[in-house]
Amino acid sequence: MDPSPGTSPDTPNTPDTPDGVGEILVCATCGRTPDPSEADAARLTWSRGLEADQTRWTCAACSRANLRSIEGRLDQEWW
Repeated sequence: MDPSPGTSPDTPNTPDTPDGVGEILVCATCGRTPDPSEADAARLTWSRGLEADQTRWTCAACSRANLRSIEGRLDQEWW
């Protein structure tokens, strides 16, 4: 079975890695992966979400490009 975009088949999000530490980052929107030298920084700048118990990462560029869409889906209580 192929993994969902933004997930990695090599290092699943298991109880051993509840924060996604150790998994390979893949942007669920554009498919970008950070350079190995940028992987630690990417964990701080990329967005991480859970959908259907699957971890999905979104790179900083895609997060910025889709900010209005993301804000539009928030409940009014956030504002």
